[in-house]
Amino acid sequence: MRILSIETSAKACSAAVTEDGALLASAFQCSGLTHSRTLMPMVEGMLKNADLSLAACDAVAVAVGPGSFTGIRIGVAAAKGLAFGAGIPVIGVSTLEAMAQNLRHMDGLIVCSMDARRSQVYNAVFAAEGGQLTRLTPLTRLTEDRAIALSELVKEVENDERPKIIVGDGGRLCYNALLEQGVPCVLAPPHLLQQSAAAVGLAAEEALRRGETPVSAPELLPVYLRQAQADRLRNHN
Repeated sequence: MRILSIETSAKACSAAVTEDGALLASAFQCSGLTHSRTLMPMVEGMLKNADLSLAACDAVAVAVGPGSFTGIRIGVAAAKGLAFGAGIPVIGVSTLEAMAQNLRHMDGLIVCSMDARRSQVYNAVFAAEGGQLTRLTPLTRLTEDRAIALSELVKEVENDERPKIIVGDGGRLCYNALLEQGVPCVLAPPHLLQQSAAAVGLAAEEALRRGETPVSAPELLPVYLRQAQADRLRNHN
């Protein structure tokens, strides 16, 4: 299956086309410019330069969260528009599950981390072995993708003897928190640390293999995990 993928959940913005586990084209930018300005020209330029077309794609995949509220909205809206215009389905992918794809070749615990502010991270933990990812059963009754205090995350993983590899735009926060408590870990190298659309495409393929069904463009919804700051302030008042 040929999939056009989009990733806008954090500072970096990227687009890619994957097919059966292979990367056909990609575009990545982390310059601080807004995704609303860069995403669509990036998609159009990538397709044109690679002599590909949206019409030749079977689905659009997008990271639906968690992550930046504005970034997620931009990515989801773009995916909806592209999929609706081309008459193809869309696949919503967990941002955390996608970033774990960057390290699926490693053996150990893949600790995905995005800065959620207030000493918390958006987090999911995976085990990687032999090129396969298996989501670990949470040690608490939280959802698999969760906003969790760094101190609580440290307690969850500190006694696991497997190597711990940290990935994600909040990776250094998590890395520092673990080291401060004497928990050995390594930070993913810079070229694998941040989220990427290529990984979103690979995660979408994994979802299809698990039997998950793509949805129509109107059915696609973002996953924020918690309220935006503006909503919290409004509800409080």
